Amino acid sequence: MKELSPIFLSGNGTSRSIECPVIQSPLAGVSDQIFRKFVRRWSPNALLFTEMVNAKSLESGHGEEKVIELSEEIGPIGVQLFDHRPDSMIDAAIKAESSGAFLIDINMGCPVKKIARKGGGSALLKDPKLAQLIVKKVSQAISIPVTVKIRLGWCEATSDPISFALGLQDAGAQLITVHGRTRRQGFSGNANWKAISKIKESLDIPLIANGDIKNSRDAIKCLEITKADGVMIGRASMGAPWLIGQIDEEIKNKKTFRTPDAKMKVNLSLEHLKLLVSKKGNHGLLIARKHMNWTCRGFQGASTLRHKLVRASTPDEAIKLLEDALNKYD
Repeated sequence: MKELSPIFLSGNGTSRSIECPVIQSPLAGVSDQIFRKFVRRWSPNALLFTEMVNAKSLESGHGEEKVIELSEEIGPIGVQLFDHRPDSMIDAAIKAESSGAFLIDINMGCPVKKIARKGGGSALLKDPKLAQLIVKKVSQAISIPVTVKIRLGWCEATSDPISFALGLQDAGAQLITVHGRTRRQGFSGNANWKAISKIKESLDIPLIANGDIKNSRDAIKCLEITKADGVMIGRASMGAPWLIGQIDEEIKNKKTFRTPDAKMKVNLSLEHLKLLVSKKGNHGLLIARKHMNWTCRGFQGASTLRHKLVRASTPDEAIKLLEDALNKYD
């Protein structure tokens, strides 16, 4: 595997440097400010993302909570926008930039039907001219770099990802992230890293590989096959905010990372729960349940603990369960 270097991007007057080759993907309902706080604990320099933002909602003010506090956070944080209307994308990008976004990423790969049905996300894979127009208009409207996330195409029969990526590059995209599946595949089957490598060969701008990267071994293999400039980690990091830092450490320094043990995982779940409850009240428990269910795995008694946690009816009950579990590991 080649030695990875920092990735340099140039916006419309503003340059950016991505120091860490392992990037945290936007995750709907997951990658909020509190989750990013934990990822930062192990990955101080990594590029992280807010949850994917509906440009129309941000334009109207309904999505501001996802970006309003960006300037207060440490480290680079991108905002990924989706919509098919250039004017909405421009207005949202300007708002995100003014809130402190490190860069703007345009989503052209989300396979969710309710997004694609309205022309956003992966639907843009079927309309290269509109995709290029959005990139061009947004790039001209803001000073920070514009990047794009795509898939290999809408379906195998019509896929031409090289031409699509080249069009985005010509329109002003500074970096492209490629998920190695078509929209029709969703998350089924295997990511096609060889197809990503062909796109990488055709581009002059950096490329980030995405899809089926669950650990350092996967990351190294993916980088060897694709020759990408970095990797993006998505679903594998749910419940494992240390994963970005772990992969970065192991691919750079070839050192074995100390994966959190049972006590650390329980303590992390407790801290996460308290922060969510402090910020969102009792609703924070509902959000915390999925995080606790993901994190409390891989140790003796984890299954029983998860069973009790998802049935806890109050924050205090869940906190007591976690505190009692912690005492077992002292």
